[in-house]
Order: sequence, then C-alpha cells, then structure tokens
Amino acid sequence: MRESLVGEMTNLRAFAVSLCGDRERADDLVQETLFKAWNHLDSFREGTNLKAWLFTILRNTYFSERRKRRREVEDADGSYAATLATHPEQHGHMEMQDFRIALTKLPDDQREALILVGAAGFSYEEAAEISGCAVGTIKSRVNRARNRLGEMLGMDETVEPEPGITKSA
Repeated sequence: MRESLVGEMTNLRAFAVSLCGDRERADDLVQETLFKAWNHLDSFREGTNLKAWLFTILRNTYFSERRKRRREVEDADGSYAATLATHPEQHGHMEMQDFRIALTKLPDDQREALILVGAAGFSYEEAAEISGCAVGTIKSRVNRARNRLGEMLGMDETVEPEPGITKSA
C-alpha cells in the first residue's frame, strides 16, 4: 500500500498546484493528504479507486484550509505579485502564464471540475464522486469552465488552431 500512496504523489501534486496555484502550498497539501491517508488506511476499501480516494482527501483538505484562511488578506487579482515578478520573454511561456491566471479566476467548483476531468484524466463519474455532486453537475461545470476560459483568453471557436495544435472537444 505504501508504494501505491507514493506512486500517486505526482498526480496529487499536479492537482494540488492546479487547485491552489502555489507550488509550495501544493507540496504541503500533498504531504498533509498522504499523512491523513496513511493514518486512515483502515477507511480505504480494497478494490476501490485509490487515486480517487486520495484526490478526495486532498480536495477536502484544500477547501478546509481555504475556509480557515478567509480572514487573511489575499492578492486576488495578482497585482501585488505581478510587481514582484520578472515576466519571461518567451511567447509560449506567456501564454501559459495567461492560462494559469485565467484558471485561478474561475470559480472554485468550475476550476476543480475542469482539472479533475481535463488534467487529471478522471471520468465525469469519478469526478462527480470526488466532488460529491451529480454527474450532470460536473459536466455543466466543465463546460462553463471551458467556455469561460475561452472568453478570458480571447479564443474564438470559429478560428482554426495553429498548425500542429489539435483542438479538443
């Protein structure tokens, strides 16, 4: 079981970074998730999806911490952080930065659904189970998130993608 938990660290870290947008905080979330999972191995049912169980623990930990931090002052629009950063000169890196910023502006539920389905590779059913909602709700959140990201990034569905870039459904 230990190897299975450790084997999911990369996926957990990617999900955590996507949720909170901070690599150091994501590492803390993963550590806390693995700690909780290890201490509650008796609640894991053999034959069920370990990855989904771990993602659920991580998600719950993230939202619990977020509720506790509501009283902290946030740099929601990133204006202060932008004054501290040196912007890269590479075009592709800038596009990725724009995407990350747009992703953080999505409502939590939409961002979570999009990350679970689009980045982590969970089915709609698995994402619904992790999020504790109906499959239709997940589908709706993913659709709204994709549409909103497209609007924020100035993407027009009628425009053909650049050569070599595949347009996903």
